[in-house]
Amino acid sequence: MKFPTSIIIILVWSIVMFAEDKVEYKFYNSNLKAVDYNSIVEDFKDCDVVFFGELHNSIIVHDQELKLTQDLFAKKGGKITLGAEMFESDNQLTIDEYFSDFYKTNKFEGDVRLWPNYSTDYKPLVEFAKSNKLKFIATNIPRRYASMVFYGGFEALDKLSERSKEYVAPSPIEFDPELSCYKKMVSMDMGMMGHKGKKYFAEAQAVKDATMGYFIAKNFEKGKMFIHFNGTFHSDDHLGIIWYLNKFRPKLKIKTLSTILAKDINVPDKANIGKADYILVVDENAKTSY
Repeated sequence: MKFPTSIIIILVWSIVMFAEDKVEYKFYNSNLKAVDYNSIVEDFKDCDVVFFGELHNSIIVHDQELKLTQDLFAKKGGKITLGAEMFESDNQLTIDEYFSDFYKTNKFEGDVRLWPNYSTDYKPLVEFAKSNKLKFIATNIPRRYASMVFYGGFEALDKLSERSKEYVAPSPIEFDPELSCYKKMVSMDMGMMGHKGKKYFAEAQAVKDATMGYFIAKNFEKGKMFIHFNGTFHSDDHLGIIWYLNKFRPKLKIKTLSTILAKDINVPDKANIGKADYILVVDENAKTSY
């Protein structure tokens, strides 16, 4: 049976439109009950600190990060500060100078240790902050110091000069190996690294969390919301950065959003119940930036 050309065109058009309209993400609350995005914005508006736990290569996640930032900026009348794991604390001066228009974008991007996916995934956040005269805080420990801890534990930081220590959370750094986020590392098989190697691996993660918590606390301003972007590991279950932030600055009102992948966004894994205040479920086949 031969179909008229007009029918074929309509069918093809319908298929294309269906593909374009396919929903690839969905928001849930802590109990994995579907929620409206606008209700999340409304809930977040009175927070002191909001953590967005991301999947680093998800285009959808990065789009939602920018959208949430823009919407909270509007809700708070511009009274927000941004911060991110993707920028190391010793680059703060360069960020501040760039935001003050000391030099052009290419000079800034050449001097700061940027992640390979910066231009597609993080630059929109940085440029939004710059154009709206917001503070953008580089919260993470310089990677060379995290590497020192990975190979020598917290005590390796004792070798640093007083100037260098300004870029790291103050010592001694409290550490609880029983926290679930670190306990998994201490118990994992790391081949020839042995017990100390596993402990140092966990401490290297903890020093990142402690440093990010420290710089969030240091740069938090009453009356302003601090929005922080980091990998899900660092804020899931209200541990990691949040555990340390509560040590440095107790009684802050903190909310979290985490991200997970799913074969079917309508059926998220129940193992994620309680992981965060809100969960962004993304189709595992959605496009990625790398």
